[in-house]
Parts: sequence; structure tokens; C-alpha cells
Amino acid sequence: MSSTATIETLYTATDLSAAELDHADWDRVKATPLTRYWSGNPAPADRHAEARILWSDGSLYIRFVCRQTEPLIMSSNPQTETKTMGLWDRDVCEAFLAPNPEQPNRYLEFEVAPTGEWIDLAVNVKPGQRETEWDFDSGMTTTARIGKGQIIIVMRIPWGERIHKPQRGERWRVNLFRCVGGSKDRGYLAWQPTHTEQPNFHVPEAFGWLVFDE
Repeated sequence: MSSTATIETLYTATDLSAAELDHADWDRVKATPLTRYWSGNPAPADRHAEARILWSDGSLYIRFVCRQTEPLIMSSNPQTETKTMGLWDRDVCEAFLAPNPEQPNRYLEFEVAPTGEWIDLAVNVKPGQRETEWDFDSGMTTTARIGKGQIIIVMRIPWGERIHKPQRGERWRVNLFRCVGGSKDRGYLAWQPTHTEQPNFHVPEAFGWLVFDE
């Protein structure tokens, strides 16, 4: 099921902060659409999203722009000082990154909610089980903005020991997701559908490729 789909990220000489939602560099990057559910079936247009990815000498940046016409499922008392467990049960955008393409089953999981709440995890998928490093600390920062008919979410992930600064032309494995809606009509969108019987994003074989521009 290995995917050949590719996202091309773009280098920026500017060390952006997560709060720079409208920086001109975002317009230079090709948008990656999220228009299908994990199953491969098309999602309705009012749930569509797009993602753009930049990188600099200091960090990786991912910006999601999501259509939002239904009530938001989010915390009424959010906190952004520490990671929020269970964030995946509410509206959230997610990125899974495997910096070592030879080991796609070992990847890093990043999630951000419309409230700016976040979680970062290190995951190792083994036959019949999944190991999660709950105290993984990437140093990520986030910003979110709720507007009329849309939400914008940015995650800034600094290079470090567990997520090395790439060389130009380097290729990582990646998948992008959006969870939206309540339990009765919850939608699980995936850039590269996982085609599992039940909603499941943790399928490294379905990951596509992230290429750092040359």
C-alpha cells in the first residue's frame, strides 16, 4: 500500500513564529488538499482542508486552512501550556512525520486544535501493537485562529535531537489528517487514506512523501 504521493515543502530564509499565519511565504507554497476520508470516500466540500509546509534553518512549519460551517467540537476551558491528552477526540489537525524513511513505522505525531491546544508524541508501530512515548517533547509551538467559515492552524516544530534539520532534497515519510464533527457524524479526513475497516490514522504503509526543496 506504499504511496508515491508527494508534498513539496519550500525553504524560507525567515525564521517564522507560529503566530505568523498570514506571512507572504505561505502563498509561495503549493497547497496540499485534504478532501477524502480515511476510507478513501470523498468528504463533503464544507469539511475540506488544505495544508502548506515550509522549512527554515530552525524549524518545520505546517499550516492548515479548514472550512468550518458546523459547530466546533473543542474544549470550553483550553490550556496551551502543556500537551492536552485526548485532543484527538475533538476537532483537530494532525501531522505524522517519519524523518527516517527506512523506518516509517517510527514516526512523530503532532496535533493542534482550533483552541491552540496541542500534543506531540513519538510512535512505534509493531505487528499487532502500537507503542507511544507520551512524554516526548518536541518543543513545538502553535497558533490557531477561528474566522467566519474557516479555521487556520499553524504548528512550528523546531529541529532537534529527534527531528533533525534536513538537507535539501531529503525525503521523509508523511501523512496529514483532520478530525471534525461530533460523535454522530464525525469525519476523519486523510491526505493519504489508510483504507482501514474502522477509522485509523496509524498506518505507516499509507504515508506519502515530504520532499525538502532543492
